[in-house]
Amino acid sequence: MHQPSPEQTVLLEGRIFPSADQASPVEALAIRSGRVDALGTAAAVEAAADRKTERVRLGGRTVLPGLIDAHVHLHQYALGLDQVDCATPTLEECLGRLKRRAGTAPPGSWVRGHGWDQNLWGRYGTLQELDGAVPLNPAFLTAKSLHSGWINSRALALAGISGSTPDPPGGRIERDAQGTPTGILFENALRLVSQVIGEQTPQALADHLQRAQSALWAFGLTGVHDFDGPQCLRALQILRQSGRLGLRVLKNLPVTELEHALALGLRSGFGDDWIRLGNIKLFADGALGPRTAAMFDAYRGEPDNTGMLLIDGEELAEIGIRAAEGGWALSVHAIGDRANHEVLDALSTVRAHERGRGAPLLRHRIEHLQVMHPDDLTRPAELGVVASMQPIHALSDMAMAERFWGERTRHAYAWRAQLEAGARLAFGSDAPVESPNPFWGLHAAVGRRRLDGSPGPDGWHPQQKLQLREALSAYTLGPAYAAGWEGVQGQLRPGGWADLIVLDRDPFECEVEELAALKPVGTMVGGEWRLRKF
Repeated sequence: MHQPSPEQTVLLEGRIFPSADQASPVEALAIRSGRVDALGTAAAVEAAADRKTERVRLGGRTVLPGLIDAHVHLHQYALGLDQVDCATPTLEECLGRLKRRAGTAPPGSWVRGHGWDQNLWGRYGTLQELDGAVPLNPAFLTAKSLHSGWINSRALALAGISGSTPDPPGGRIERDAQGTPTGILFENALRLVSQVIGEQTPQALADHLQRAQSALWAFGLTGVHDFDGPQCLRALQILRQSGRLGLRVLKNLPVTELEHALALGLRSGFGDDWIRLGNIKLFADGALGPRTAAMFDAYRGEPDNTGMLLIDGEELAEIGIRAAEGGWALSVHAIGDRANHEVLDALSTVRAHERGRGAPLLRHRIEHLQVMHPDDLTRPAELGVVASMQPIHALSDMAMAERFWGERTRHAYAWRAQLEAGARLAFGSDAPVESPNPFWGLHAAVGRRRLDGSPGPDGWHPQQKLQLREALSAYTLGPAYAAGWEGVQGQLRPGGWADLIVLDRDPFECEVEELAALKPVGTMVGGEWRLRKF
C-alpha cells in the first residue's frame, strides 16, 4: 500500500513551497519521525543529515503542502466506488447500466447507484422505467445532489411507502395526480429507504474506506473533513487501530448524535493526529438540483416554490447554544439565500452567548454558502464563521443556477466576496456529489469556466475568481484552521506534519486550463510515501 519511511528523509533538488502564501520556494526539506525537521538550502539541510538519511532527489519537481478536502462524505464516496454510475448524459444510458447490473445481482440484493441528474435528462425517471430495468431486485439510486432519490416498486414495498404514507418531517414523497408515489423522494424521505437497507459491518466499511483512501492519495489529498455518520467513525477507528489509516480525518457528527456526545463529555477537538472530532452537522435546507434550497423569492418558472427550510434560525440558535455549552461548534448546510440568512442569524445569537459566558469562540462553519442575499455577504467574516465552499459546484451548476436563480447568481459561489470581506475559506468537493480531485476545484476557483471553455474566456461572473495562491490556501491553510490543526497542517514548517505532494509541473507556471490536468507523482502523509511514481 505504501512505503515505510526511514527515520530521516531529505528531499533535494526541487522547488519546495512551504506554504501557499509563500512565493519563493526552498531547495531542500528534511523530515524526521513523520514531521518536518528543517527547510532551506540544499547545503544547510544536507549538513544536518547523516549517513542513514534517505535522500530523495526530486529532479526539479515541485513540492506543495498536502491538499485537504474540507467537505466529503467518506462513507458514501467509498461505497459509491462499487455502485452503478448513474451520471450519464441520457436517461436511456443510465437505464442500460442498471439493467446490466441487475442481470448479475444476487436475488433479493439491492441495486444501488448514484449520480443521476434530471436537469441533464430534461425530466425525472419514472417508476415504470426503473421497474423495467431492475424488475426482480429492489433499487435505490441517489441523485447527484444527494438530496433526492429514485426507487423502484420493490424498494417502495420494502420501505412500506404507499399512497397513504405521510411525508416525513423535512421530506417529500413525490406523487402523481392520483396520489400514488412515483418513485422519486426528496430530502428526509430518502431515510425511509436507507433505514431498511441496513448498514454494512464496521469491518466491511473499513475495507471500503481503505480503497477510497488510495483513490484520494492519487488526487493529492492528505486530509479530509468527513460529514457522514457514526458508522464511518467506527470504521475509521478500525483502520487507525490496524495501522491502515493514512489520511488526517476531521470527523463531523450529525446533530442526531449531539445528546450522546454531550453525555459522554466529548467535544470539538477531541482525538489524535489522525482522527479528530470536528463539528455538529445540521441541514438548514435542501439543494439547487431538486429546487429544495430555501430562497427568499421563488425559483424562476416555479412561482409557488421557494424551496424547503428544514430548520429556522430560532431553533438552530437553541441547538447551537446547547452544543456550544458542551464545547461543540456547528457546521450548517445552507445553500439558498434564505437558508444562509437564517443560519447567520442563529450563529449571531450563538456568538453573543459565547461572548457573554467569556467562553472561547468556537470554529463554526457554514457548508456551501451557494447563494446569498447581498446584505449577508460580509456577515460570515464579521461573525468569524468559516466559509466552507466547493468551487467545482459552480461549474456543474452554472446553467441550472442561471435558469432558476437568474440575477441572484451575481452573489452565488462568491469566493472573492467572502475572501475580501475577511472570511476564512475552506474548499472541498462534496464527494461523491462531485469528484474529489482538488485540481479540478483549483481550476474552477481560478477560471470559473468549464473544461470546454464555457461560458467564455473571462469565466462565469469573473469578479468572483481567485488567484491560484488564494485558492491553494483554501485547500491547505483554510481547512487546517477549520480543524484546529493550523499549527501542524496545511503548511510545511519545522515541527509540522510531513504531509506533502510532488508534482511534475509547477502549478504557478501553468495556464488556467492546465490546472485541471495536474496529477501528483508523489503523496506523502506523516513522512510515508502513500503514492510515489518518480
